[in-house]
Amino acid sequence: MSRTRRTDEGQGRLGSTLSGLAVALGCVLFLGGFVWGAIVYQPYTVPTESMTPTIGAGDRVLAQRIDGSEVKRGDVVVFTDATWGDMPMVKRVVGVGGDKIACCRAGKLTVNGKQIAEPYLPKGQGASATGIPSTTVPEGRLFLLGDERSGSLDSSVHIGDSNHGTVPRSAVAARVDAVAWPMNGMLARPTNFASLPGGISQPGPLQLVLGAVIAGAVLVLGGAAYGPIAKRSGRSRGRAGASERERALAG
Repeated sequence: MSRTRRTDEGQGRLGSTLSGLAVALGCVLFLGGFVWGAIVYQPYTVPTESMTPTIGAGDRVLAQRIDGSEVKRGDVVVFTDATWGDMPMVKRVVGVGGDKIACCRAGKLTVNGKQIAEPYLPKGQGASATGIPSTTVPEGRLFLLGDERSGSLDSSVHIGDSNHGTVPRSAVAARVDAVAWPMNGMLARPTNFASLPGGISQPGPLQLVLGAVIAGAVLVLGGAAYGPIAKRSGRSRGRAGASERERALAG
């Protein structure tokens, strides 16, 4: 057996081993990413236009399962409250327990007397169509508004209720991280609330989950493709070697 053939066989065994490892690691990442995502995230379909232009009616969103105690101002959350219809709804949190909410000063919402710029509102629309009287959010509760303020059945509409239109933190099931369909991607972080006590939430691990799934798919496809590519390369080298031997004999 020639040294060249032994070298080729050794390289073939090494390549086959690395290919198998790539496929195995890819399967772990791919399946693990899907399992991780299924544990952490819940898909929801938004039924109304109350969150446009951020989220449209019929959009499919991915929401991170969280405890209501983790909610901060600016979060877009999925919640269910009996007084609001006892069905999953999607709104933006603009006030937490102890906050004083009012609208409007210079056309803007105020939280604890601070004017809040809201770039997620529809272009040309003010912070409220009818105004919001100064309201203090009870402890353990949340004040929520839709981004489409003119037609959203939110805390401003329920403000005459016993709890001033607020819902308990325990009503929150998840926080929206991204719009999956249409593929609008991750929601922009609401930096307008960052200067208030408590700051804003950080995105969930969705990008890491997607990274694991994509990396896994690449490794599986790359590893699986190695075999046919190696065989074709081997045949090409074999034909080239045979041609060289024939020329040597002919010479």
